[in-house]
Amino acid sequence: MERCSAGGDGFAVVAADTSATSSILVHKTNEDKIMKLDSHKLLGASGEPGDRVQFTEYIQKNVHLYQFRNGIPLTTAAAANFTRGELATALRKNPYNVNLLMAGYDKGIGPSLYFIDYLATLHKVEKGAFGYGSFFCLSLMDRYYHSGMSLPEAIKLVDECIMEIRSRLIVAPPNFLIKIVDKDGAREYAWRESIKEA
Repeated sequence: MERCSAGGDGFAVVAADTSATSSILVHKTNEDKIMKLDSHKLLGASGEPGDRVQFTEYIQKNVHLYQFRNGIPLTTAAAANFTRGELATALRKNPYNVNLLMAGYDKGIGPSLYFIDYLATLHKVEKGAFGYGSFFCLSLMDRYYHSGMSLPEAIKLVDECIMEIRSRLIVAPPNFLIKIVDKDGAREYAWRESIKEA
């Protein structure tokens, strides 16, 4: 379960592996783990499959409910704080085993990226990663990330992270999905596949 994200000049990029696994089995290799919360927000999640799907859908529906009730969307910061609050509440009852990277674009503010872990820790960051692959991704991002990156530079860095995971991690997932969010909205950017789904 590998997730990495970086913000650039007017955009944020989120990448995730697409493997659905259980123990030593791979069930599918095209699972989308980056949820589109609304037109300008993405939520990359890792963790237990049931918790990941249930919690991200819960957050997505509540973000939509807020917009429906109030006529305006939540800002990325507000959505991140709401998400952190829901994780903190659940932590004392029935905790979710999910780690999240929330990326969004707000008019007048620009792109932002938030790191939220399973203990409900929230940080606004410029780059972040979860999973075993994060050991490689974070070191690459520490070395090559700089503020004001162009989209091609950010995609090149994400591709370097994917190649490093594939070459160094013994249980490396074969396929990755890259999504971006900018002033034009959240959308799928590219797939990096080494195995096609049968």
